[in-house]
Amino acid sequence: MKTKYFDLIDQTFDFPQEEFALNENKLNFHKVDLVELIEKYGAPLKFTYLPKISENINRAKNWFKTAIEKNNYKASYNYCYCTKSSHFKHVLDEVLKNDVHIETSSAFDINIVENLKAQGKITDDTFIISNGFKRAEYITNIARLINGGHKNCVPIIDNYAEIDLLSEEINDSYNIGIRIASEEEPKFEFYTSRLGIGYKNIVPFYEHQIKENPKVTLKMLHFFINTGIRDTAYYWNELLKCMKVYTSLKKVCPSLDSLNIGGGFPIKNSLAFDYDYAYMVDQIVNQIQQICDEEGVAVPHIFTEFGSFTVGESGGAIYEVLYQKKQNDREKWNMINSSFITTLPDTWAINKRFIMLPITGWDKEYERVLLGGLTCDSDDYYNSEQHMNAIYLPKFSEEKPLYIGFFNTGAYQETIGGFGGLQHCLIPTPKHILIDKDKDGNIITSLFAEQQTSEQLLSILGYDYRINDAVLEANESQKMIHQIVNQY
Repeated sequence: MKTKYFDLIDQTFDFPQEEFALNENKLNFHKVDLVELIEKYGAPLKFTYLPKISENINRAKNWFKTAIEKNNYKASYNYCYCTKSSHFKHVLDEVLKNDVHIETSSAFDINIVENLKAQGKITDDTFIISNGFKRAEYITNIARLINGGHKNCVPIIDNYAEIDLLSEEINDSYNIGIRIASEEEPKFEFYTSRLGIGYKNIVPFYEHQIKENPKVTLKMLHFFINTGIRDTAYYWNELLKCMKVYTSLKKVCPSLDSLNIGGGFPIKNSLAFDYDYAYMVDQIVNQIQQICDEEGVAVPHIFTEFGSFTVGESGGAIYEVLYQKKQNDREKWNMINSSFITTLPDTWAINKRFIMLPITGWDKEYERVLLGGLTCDSDDYYNSEQHMNAIYLPKFSEEKPLYIGFFNTGAYQETIGGFGGLQHCLIPTPKHILIDKDKDGNIITSLFAEQQTSEQLLSILGYDYRINDAVLEANESQKMIHQIVNQY
């Protein structure tokens, strides 16, 4: 009978896959021995497999290169990384190996850009696309960057007041883009995005505030779909409306030459994931080409802002199943040694799906389970609603540890979870491991951050952790006294 966990996966999905394979009934990820990683660093832990970042960037570049050549498209493609997906230095260092540009969304992003420029990892030729609602500090930082000679910093205008605010602080002329306030999917609670300027108002806005302004040059139209680039009637309809605005605006604004199709590609969230990236890119380029030809305007340079697609599939989290609780006749709870709320906040906040697989026990029989976190919060769980179907894992036994991994978790989880800060129920942030390859292709690992300590958390909360140390020392002294007394 086929009752082993491997049999379940083998009958249900195509396995092995590009990134997943078995070695002696233990799961490998991009040929990284995860059991070896656990033995070296312990669990829980998070890891970032850096080569995947460069791999995805170059995959997208090749899809656009192919589509541009196929459609005889007479403009360029520019890959931007939106830093909000992961601001970590090791991520930006890997991203910037690949001749890409940057999209920012808040004031401190500009400080990161300036830091990277000082290190020579960004030059004045790098486009800095500054998105988001701009408060005073963000305006000041953008102005400082442009005044310092970074002419390829393009603030994307989000509302009618921002041009005046920028012009007050920027010394010379500067380029801008305009963000379209796209219509949201029908299932949303509101009709139009809170960000940007409405479709019908963009040409009048240009005529009244930009056309005769000698200091400002409109270069880019920014189009963002919250649900990402998907082969749906909603997406193609919004792209068509965007192109109608672009062609109308181009006819009265010759300086306009770029289209930013914000909204990212989806990333793999199950072993059954199926998405034809090359087809979607080809269709986007073709649609832009066709509409511009019909309207008699030159095609725009294409910019994309890929955040999750860039970094998401590089990340993972590993937990140990500590204990199994049988709460009734049907429900078995496998309790992990961490918390979903603190380490994978998207699982409970928006029911985000990640690939979840056991790392050990593939040769064991399987059982249906629920996964519970360590906090006392009833929402700290991962079940079939997030996982798309029932969760099956190798049968739990107290004799042999069961480790499980969540994969493609590299975007947003650390920033939303509050890396280095307070965590729900004071469950510490787990240690974080960086995985890379040397020049010979050998896997190398390094410790990026240790697991949070009680002293760090107490300090954030305002406690004097030295008192805690004194209590521990007193307890140790008491233990020693008891040991001496017991000897006599």
